[in-house]
Amino acid sequence: MGEQQEEPGLERDTPSVPSPVTSTLAPVTSTLSPGPWQDMVLVGRIARPHGIRGHVIVTPDTDFVEQRFAEGSTLWTRPAGASVEEPLRVTSMRVHNGRPVIGLEGYSRIEDAERLSGLELRVPEATLQPLPSGSYYQHQLVGCEVETAAGIRVGTVKRVEGGAAGSLLTVDGPGGEVLIPMVAPICVGIDVDGKRIRIDPPEGLLELNVK
Repeated sequence: MGEQQEEPGLERDTPSVPSPVTSTLAPVTSTLSPGPWQDMVLVGRIARPHGIRGHVIVTPDTDFVEQRFAEGSTLWTRPAGASVEEPLRVTSMRVHNGRPVIGLEGYSRIEDAERLSGLELRVPEATLQPLPSGSYYQHQLVGCEVETAAGIRVGTVKRVEGGAAGSLLTVDGPGGEVLIPMVAPICVGIDVDGKRIRIDPPEGLLELNVK
């Protein structure tokens, strides 16, 4: 069997209290070394070529499509079998049926673009969109240890479900998976740097939400 790869983070916003994200992201144009591939954040996957001029359709994994794939932005990919990342500079972008169609520097024919099909597009974590207070990226929450205000361990965040209208932390606990609403009255302390979340669950919540 091949080596198991850790899932990359996603550029998805998870507010603890639902609120719109209105700030913008300037195109990222640097082609300096982006850091380890496994530490970069997934923002999309190239689905297939589009047209005959080397454009590609992207299936986005970001809440900031217009900014992330803007003309002049730099994305990074790693072709199959490659040991280093390849920078891709966006030369044009339009949205078609909810997905970005982008042109890339050096890709002017459909034959050139075909080799990109299925490849991931990532960016350095340092280039992520700044979020308002009380909002977090999903990958910042995954792996956090969850405990109650009384210091009782609940488990480890396995994934984040839902969206801005109502997110749930799926916590892997001793008795199975526990669903915890990502709302301020329950998640009373979030330390993404220390990978720790403190909760004050209402009576019966932890028992009710065991999957």
